[in-house]
Amino acid sequence: MKVAVLGLGAEGLKAVESLRRRGHRVYASDIRADIDLNLEGVDVDLGFHDTERIASSDAVVLSPSIFGTGLWESFSDRLLCRVLRGHRVPVTVAVTGTNGKTTTASMIAHVLESSGWRVLLGGNAGGGFDGYTEVILRAAEEEFDYIVVEVCDMTLEFASECFDIDLAVITNLGEDHLNFHGSMENYRESVASFLEGRAVVISADEPHLEELTSGASSVMEYTPYRGELVLEGEFNRLNAGAAAEALEFLGVPSEVISRHLSVFRPVAGRIRSFSVNDALVVAGKTDNPHAMRALLRESNFDVIFLGTPRRSEEWRLGILDEIAESPPEILVLFPGLDDTVDMALEHLKSLRIPSEILTVHDPGDIPEMVREFSREYRRILVAGNGQDVIIRVQEELEGLASCL
Repeated sequence: MKVAVLGLGAEGLKAVESLRRRGHRVYASDIRADIDLNLEGVDVDLGFHDTERIASSDAVVLSPSIFGTGLWESFSDRLLCRVLRGHRVPVTVAVTGTNGKTTTASMIAHVLESSGWRVLLGGNAGGGFDGYTEVILRAAEEEFDYIVVEVCDMTLEFASECFDIDLAVITNLGEDHLNFHGSMENYRESVASFLEGRAVVISADEPHLEELTSGASSVMEYTPYRGELVLEGEFNRLNAGAAAEALEFLGVPSEVISRHLSVFRPVAGRIRSFSVNDALVVAGKTDNPHAMRALLRESNFDVIFLGTPRRSEEWRLGILDEIAESPPEILVLFPGLDDTVDMALEHLKSLRIPSEILTVHDPGDIPEMVREFSREYRRILVAGNGQDVIIRVQEELEGLASCL
């Protein structure tokens, strides 16, 4: 099959890889001319989209950011998610929100799979999955009973067009991707539109619950899960509560839910705890103010290592405002998604926090620094932006410590 991939952000690049791996012929393009790509065996145009080459393709993959544009209107009938139909067959659960999406989606999939069902888990490339195109392609190749798809809040319209969603799960709504939404009000309006006509699982404590679910076909409210969990933190009990409510909607008996949730292990890159020299070391992606607030609400830390955001996402530095409310003795800044340590240092000037400020330009130094700090300090956090960096740190910490 000849496929055109338009837009080479995280989703587009994952789509190219999924298609190329299966032997499809790929034409890829992006309106940006200044991006550095190495896509061997792929015809690429940068700075423009060649409409003739797109029109000659059997199917088109559009970046979610292109939805609603002229390109979308011109090629919507040739979208890969319309050309292929396998992903329309299984019962589909969409998990979206600001934080906890990957853990909640993985919990749902784990319980269903452990119960003997054929389950496809995937979605949002930014969440660590292989992207929406991988889900669509795999569903065309294999038979599944359930699809559990993580939906980024910037791709709600895309997900509505490309998946037949039987249940939507909302984890929480916080300050994330405000460069895309413009405001929290706009974000809530997008979510409300996404939920219209659908069965919805949502937190009983969601302050805008009625506004968000006014058009939903049915609403199930969840509360923190109180059964046995390996995962720690009240935020993970909320994730488990959302998963349990979704599973009950799908008809899974409560005793089966509790049995399988009790052995669910943390997802790579998400919050995990380690013991290093008898100090507690917590490590995991915490890439927006809402996530950091939830974590610091439960514990203070003597030392915090913080990964910095992309240069285009300065608003994520609001994480530092949360840290300033409970300042550690030592704050260590390191490049997370970009080397924007300079931006973080500039932001800190206005906060005047009493912490000693250190910087690390090679994240590979962090595990050894953690070991050194653990001889003096009892609670250490490695968090912030940069999921891939944090996963590597977690892997190194496993060699230093016993995982709690």
